[in-house]
Order: sequence, then C-alpha cells, then structure tokens
Amino acid sequence: MSMTEISICQNKNNNCPELVTQIVLSGNIKLLSGLHIGGTETDLSIGGVDSVVVRNGADGKPYIPGSSLKGKMRCLLEKIYCPGQLEKDPNKLPIFKCSSLEDYNSPEKGIIFHMFGITPEYLKKTPVESQNHRIESAMPTRLIVRDAYLNKESAELLEKSLYLDLPYTQIKTEVVIDRISSQATPRKVERVPAGVFFDFQMVLSLYNPPDLEQDWLKKYIDTLKEAMELLENDYIGGMGSRGYGQIGFENIKVDVRDFTVDKSVKDRPEIKDFIEWAKSKKTVKTNPNSI
Repeated sequence: MSMTEISICQNKNNNCPELVTQIVLSGNIKLLSGLHIGGTETDLSIGGVDSVVVRNGADGKPYIPGSSLKGKMRCLLEKIYCPGQLEKDPNKLPIFKCSSLEDYNSPEKGIIFHMFGITPEYLKKTPVESQNHRIESAMPTRLIVRDAYLNKESAELLEKSLYLDLPYTQIKTEVVIDRISSQATPRKVERVPAGVFFDFQMVLSLYNPPDLEQDWLKKYIDTLKEAMELLENDYIGGMGSRGYGQIGFENIKVDVRDFTVDKSVKDRPEIKDFIEWAKSKKTVKTNPNSI
C-alpha cells in the first residue's frame, strides 16, 4: 500500500485531513497606477476628502487588505469558470454554491471551492448510496492571503516626497457631470501614488487526500498562477475602469515547506515548474528614485 493510500485510510478513520505541504509565496506588489481601497466613513473629514483609503491603525500607513486580493482573484476566476450554481446567501448577495459532492470531488469543477473556501452548509450533498465520495464534507480553505503592507523603502520615499497632500497619499480631484445641465460637481479621492511597493505573502496549504495526486496538485498550481495573472490584467480597489488599481507581482520567492516523511514534494515537476514561473516574474529594485 502506497503512502497516499495509507493516508487516505487514516483520514477516513480519524475524519481529519493531513497537512502535508505549505507553499509560501512572498514578494512585492508594485502599483502601476494610483490605488484606492476605501477606508471607514469615520475618516471622511480628514483634509476634506470625500473618499479615503484604508490605513493601518498602528502607524497610519495605507495597506492592501488580504481580503481585497483574495476576493478579486476568486471573482475573476468565477467569471471564467462559473463554478456551481449562482444563488443568494443569507444577506441576499449572489454567490456560487457547489452543485454536488461529485463536483467537489473533481479537480476540474471543485478547485475554486477547495482553494478559496466554501461554507459547509453551501455544499450540496449527493446521497451516499448513489455516489461513493472520498471527500464527504467541506475541507479547510487551501489559500491564505495576508494583508500587504507598505514596503519600508517605499514608505521612506513617500515620507520625503514634496508632492503628496496627506501622509503617504495624494488627493485626486474628479468631477461628476450632470448629464442634463452639464454642471460639474467636484469630489476628492485619496489614493496611494503609482510606483510604490507593498510586501505580500500567500500560503497554499496542501492536504492528503487528495492534494498530492497529480491532477489535483497541477490544478492548484495552475489556478493560482492564473488568478495572479488575471489580477495583473484587471485591478484591485475602486474606480478601476477609470485607471485606478493596476498592479504587478514582482520579486516573487517560493518556499516549499514539506511535512512528508520522504520530503519529496519539492521535487515534484509541478512544484519545480511553479518555482521557474516565479523566477520569470520581473525582478526590480524596491527603492525607485522617484514617485
């Protein structure tokens, strides 16, 4: 009996997935255009700004919430693959729900739910007598996306800049035009200027079963790469259709933390290809001469 088969038997008896590997991605997010991720309404009076950015409460520096990154990556993937059935949640917001345990057991149909998470109640169970499902309940979410904090060198550069309106940010004045009278109503939007870097980290946790099987492992790697590339071609935050929020992932490093007995996961071709993909991403200095 192979190690995979033994693990499957143990997990069925103990009803506990076995964490076998964590793939840690770290690097920089470069702002290619100004970024606006909205803060709380209690800050609206600062400097007469109509729409402020979210800031770290400890030091006042802007940051990119992990929820913004992860949510946008999932949204872009769902637009392409339309997983499951689109139904309303308790808050009457439309979300995709996994159609069946059969789909959840398929790397092609269930990968988004495994990677980004699923509420157990939203997993529609196929009767056990009609399907012999190996995975019979919702498993842990595989992808963790940390908050991305302002890079140290970029923070120091912004602190010295003579062209900012507020600490670390600029104010962009826009206008709303009345389509009938043509009257322009100005509004002030706070944004982080283009050219600065944020430090990001993502953790892809793999469980056995089924994540070490070739079709599952390859699907995880390909889906994560696709999500990051889709995000680079789209935007994060608000007002993306007006030029805000374009980003690029740079200086990516991959750290494979292998918890298996023979430490063989890092030698898998899928992992090696992923490391080479990360190396191919642009490597730049995170201390530009100007903002």
